[in-house]
Amino acid sequence: MSTLEPRLVGFATALRRHGVVAGTSDLVDAGAVIQVLGMADRGRLREGLAAALLRRSGQRQVYDDLFDIWFPAALGRRTGLVPGTELPADPAQRRARAAALRADLARALADHDERALADLAARVVAELGHLPNDSTVGSWSSAQALDILSPQLAIAAALARLQDAADGIPGGSGDGSGGSGGSGAGTGGPPSGGRFADRFTRDELRAAVAAFRRRVEVETRRRNAEARGAERISRYAVRPPAEQTPFLLASATEVEELRRTIAPMAKKLATRMAARRRRARRGEIDIRKTLRRSMSTGGVPVRPALKSRAPHRPDLVLLCDLSSSVAGFSRFTILLMQAMSGQFRRVRVFGFVNVCDELTDTVLSAPPGSDLSSAFDDTARMTRWHRNSDYGSALLDFTDRYLEAVGPRTTVLILGDARSNNTDPHVEALRVVVERARQVVFLNPEPPRQWGTGDSVAHLYGEVVDMHECANAKQLREFVGRLPV
Repeated sequence: MSTLEPRLVGFATALRRHGVVAGTSDLVDAGAVIQVLGMADRGRLREGLAAALLRRSGQRQVYDDLFDIWFPAALGRRTGLVPGTELPADPAQRRARAAALRADLARALADHDERALADLAARVVAELGHLPNDSTVGSWSSAQALDILSPQLAIAAALARLQDAADGIPGGSGDGSGGSGGSGAGTGGPPSGGRFADRFTRDELRAAVAAFRRRVEVETRRRNAEARGAERISRYAVRPPAEQTPFLLASATEVEELRRTIAPMAKKLATRMAARRRRARRGEIDIRKTLRRSMSTGGVPVRPALKSRAPHRPDLVLLCDLSSSVAGFSRFTILLMQAMSGQFRRVRVFGFVNVCDELTDTVLSAPPGSDLSSAFDDTARMTRWHRNSDYGSALLDFTDRYLEAVGPRTTVLILGDARSNNTDPHVEALRVVVERARQVVFLNPEPPRQWGTGDSVAHLYGEVVDMHECANAKQLREFVGRLPV
């Protein structure tokens, strides 16, 4: 156990760096897990440590990535590699090697051979992923290896092998391994002409190729950790949890992953807001009535009297910058508020680039979590004269056309980076909104150090309204949980 202590402590430190709370007591529990389960079964150890160190389901992906770095499946060169294999020296040799590896991949996919897939992932990294010069992160690149290999091209060859095996063509399973091919055909091989079965098998093969990609990424991180150190690879080569992914840097895959978190996040936030509203209905303590009531108990306020407070739900107005620079942030927030619309008496949504357009009917009439890309992408009615963000012009347009949407019960959320392309910010229009609303808050996806730099007018708006950094889903969740009820 003593040799594992530094590795376990390093693993917990890496988890904390990525937002997973792992305290001293959790480390003690993790050490007890290792003593009880041992190191023989790596899968069982993974699940045991997850039970000791994790608290939320959204942390599982970053935990698995870090576990593979600190508790690797192998050390050094994998057994699937051929000793003395020379790396391809020129593009033609790399293409030829990739074609051979792709044929092996098609065979392993058709045979459902997990051991062969694991060995093949190691070969792909070693033969196609080695960088010509050492980078600051590592010496191997999964992106380079997968780009050269193009594993998606193996799907058609694997499907053909399954079809040959199902039709009884000799050698269809490859290398005379008819038993493996028969097993694959029995579990998913389509009969000749079976379109439904053919499509079902294609989906299975696509999922298997996606899993193979993850194997290559895991193997790359393992080899880089040996070359550069587990601590460095943990810091730079592991993607943070989805809720900590910056809105402004999220890729298409990460945006889709964020969309899947909307429904559970909205449910939790709605429950918390409802509980806060129930507590708020009781009102504050009425000092005068409490003292009068305490006269019957010798001056001891055994039964405090509370001021009655009429329960109500607030109104919400969203004023969202839908220009290309911050559209992802605004869209995610709109979808979250759409899912939580039942917690507000009235919700109105306005989008702008340099003039405003109301999107309330489009957003609230759609099912929660649905794809509203077409509505958000159509910015023709949100632009005038040019297609650049102009916050001052948009605020003037809002006060001229939609000021009636704001009242003494209204919370106004302005979503954007406050970069107005060197136009007049028209702070006086924002003051008009502040005078009518219960609360006005500006959510900015940029960090505070960038407010007021370049064409940003965030520092001017921050003098009039509360401006908060809201760079990722975690910060947005924390802010929405504090909204007044």
